[in-house]
Formats: sequence, C-alpha cells, structure tokens
Amino acid sequence: MAELVLRSTRVITPEGERPAAVAVSGGTITAVRAYDADVPEGARLVDLGDDALLPGLVDTHVHINDPGRTEWEGFASATRAAAAGGITTLVDMPLNSIPPTTTTENLAVKQDTARGKVHTDVGFWGGAVPGNVKDLQPLHDAGVFGFKCFLLHSGVDEFPQLSPAELEDALTELVRFDGLLIVHAEDPQLIDGAPQRGGPHYADFLASRPRAAENAAIEGLIALAKRLNARVHVLHLSSSDALPLIAAAKREGVRVTVETCPHFLTLTAEEVPDGATEFKCCPPIREAANQDALWEGLADGTIDCVVSDHSPSTIELKVKETGDFAAAWGGISSLQLGLPAIWTEARRRGHSVADVARWMSQAPAALVGLSTKGAIAVGYDADFAILAPDETFTVDPAELHHRNRITAYAGKTLHGVVRQTWLRGELIAENGVPNEPTGRLITRENT
Repeated sequence: MAELVLRSTRVITPEGERPAAVAVSGGTITAVRAYDADVPEGARLVDLGDDALLPGLVDTHVHINDPGRTEWEGFASATRAAAAGGITTLVDMPLNSIPPTTTTENLAVKQDTARGKVHTDVGFWGGAVPGNVKDLQPLHDAGVFGFKCFLLHSGVDEFPQLSPAELEDALTELVRFDGLLIVHAEDPQLIDGAPQRGGPHYADFLASRPRAAENAAIEGLIALAKRLNARVHVLHLSSSDALPLIAAAKREGVRVTVETCPHFLTLTAEEVPDGATEFKCCPPIREAANQDALWEGLADGTIDCVVSDHSPSTIELKVKETGDFAAAWGGISSLQLGLPAIWTEARRRGHSVADVARWMSQAPAALVGLSTKGAIAVGYDADFAILAPDETFTVDPAELHHRNRITAYAGKTLHGVVRQTWLRGELIAENGVPNEPTGRLITRENT
C-alpha cells in the first residue's frame, strides 16, 4: 500500500546509495523497493531521475531569536530558509530570544510564538544558567531535547554563563535523569588574557579567540563528564587541536559527542578580507591547515555531525562601517546554504553524498533521539531533500529566505542545487520556494 512513490537512481539509504523506489503512506516510509518495482495502484509517482534522494536534514543548532529579537530572525523566516535548503527538522537554541528558554513558562512562550508559523518540524533546547538547577527536570519533562550552557559571556546578558561550580551542579542534576548538556566551550580566562585589539584586521580578531581557549575548556568538560558519567556535547568545534583529546575520551567510554559547522569546513581565515565582519563568529573561522584536520576528524568519526549554528542579527549589528570585528555581532547565517556548501567541499575531498547525509541528517537525529528522522528506511518519517549534486549556482543574498540577507557565502559558486524538500510526504519547498507552513512543534515525547 502506498499513496506516493519517489523514485531515483540515487537514493541514500543507511546501507549506502542505490537506485530505489520509496513508498510513502500516511507521512511514513512504508517500503524501499527496487527502482523498477511496480507502482501500487492509485499511488502518485514522482520520478526524480538522477537527482539524489536524501533523508531530510536535521539541524540541531539554530538561533531563531523569536520572540524578543524577531527583527534578527523569526520562526517563519528561519524555517522558510531551512525548507528551501533541504532541512526538515531543526532544534531552536534557548538564547537570543526574550525570554530565554530557561523555565517551562518561557518554553511555553516560545511554543506559542512558533505555533502555526513553521515550515519544518521544530523542537527546543532548554538553557542551563546560574540559579535554574531546579528548572532542569521540569524542562526535561516538558520535552526539551537537552540543555545549553556557556562557559563565558554568551553575548546577551539575559543568558549568563556558568562558573565551574555551577557547571558541576547543573551536570550533576542532569545525570539524575540522563539529560544532555550541550556546551559552548571556550575558557574565559584564556580569552581575557589574549590580545583584544579590535579594529578591521581579521588576524587581530583571530588572535583574540585562541585555540587554547577551546582546548582547555573541552579538556575540563571531558574530565567532568568522565567523573560524573554525564552526557555532554561540544558545540561548534573550530580548534582541530582538541581532536586527539576528544578521540581519546571516546575510546575510554566518556559520553561525549562533537559537532562542527559548515563555515569551519568551507571557509578559511586566509580568505577573510579585513573589515569583512560577515565572516565573524565565535569561536572563529581558522586557518586552512586547521580546516584540513577538522575534515580528517569528521571522516574518522571523532566529529559526529555537521550543523549550522545559524546565528543571525540585523544587518546594522553585523556590518560595521568601520569594519570593526570586535563591535560586530558574531554569527554565520547558513540555514539555506549548509547542504550545498558542505557538499561542494566534501566532493572536492573525495567524500560521497551518503557521507553528507550521515553527517547532516542521521547523526544529528541520533544526537537528540529523533528515532523516526534521519534515514530513508521503513517506519521513518517521509522527510526528504532532493539534491542535484552536479549542478552549480552562485550565492545571491537576495534569494535567501532568512530575515537579514547577509552571508559570508555571497558570490561563491557552490555545487548541489536543492530541488525539493518533503516533510512527512508533503512537498514543502521546490526550487528554492517554500510552500505554506505545515511543520509541527516536536518534543522528546512526540517525535
């Protein structure tokens, strides 16, 4: 039985790429059959030719900023961009919105704001901040996928960082119910001790966020996770120096996972012009040799997944007439461009479309426990991204759907055109144009 069949010569399944026909009924994959299998009577056939049929991407690191800073981004605009870029599920970060997601009451405000506006499925992270240990269990019970914390100033005053003692208190509480802590890991003392010159020179900004700050914070986090047997996740890894430490921890059974981001894997410090604050993010885009090592860590499994860290702001906050990196907001907006950006560099380095699907769909879904997302297999949600992997396009900010259309990828030619995006068997975007919002709000309990 099937209502819909999508057929392609390049279907990305958990076993690899092969020609196949994917049958869908009631928003769920009911069969993955031979390419030339008979189409069930009454089913609609969508023949994708040689375009690749991937599981819909899962992006677990998105700052939507709504409510409170909706002029920076919003649920409608962010999920439009996500749908246009092949993302079918995203998880919203707990900060940059007002209020932050640090209590169940604030979570309800977020959910009420998002309801009816989302083009993709949307879940929520909770926040771990000073004084809210008592709120962690209720937020977990309300369905957040885990808890984010900072080890240094977050950039917004309403989401303070945890001290070492507060970090241990929060993690001790999370161990009680096996909650996940996701961590912006940079050591504040090492950053305070680094040269803070400001101005338009990217080299000066890079020196202000040294690799040593990441390395030290990750080392301390791993030691604490090992001692408490806690689940921890390192956000937006940019320092390849930390990879041996992470790999050793994994071999020892420490429950640590790691993500990196498209900008760290596709952009390099050497190419950032002075004054080009659209390239600013924290931690920063580092040198080409560092990028090579990150790719090696991704290939060997030390790095688990690739997610966007979509962190937008108004153009006025992002772009400074003086080109002052210290004054500009830090964040790369890439929801719509992450898949082609990663595929462009992955193909150059000899990786496959199946590798990209594992890094950007299967692994993020596993990180947050989305048991019906991230794979083209029977029983999974019929969430798909259709990619023309050999076609190219040049990034034009005017064609982006996120609210403030500025991007570090402007003018770059990328491989991989996202033809279509499907959510539970319904077409939600085609040729870069999203349809009306039909996404759902999801929790750990209703995934």
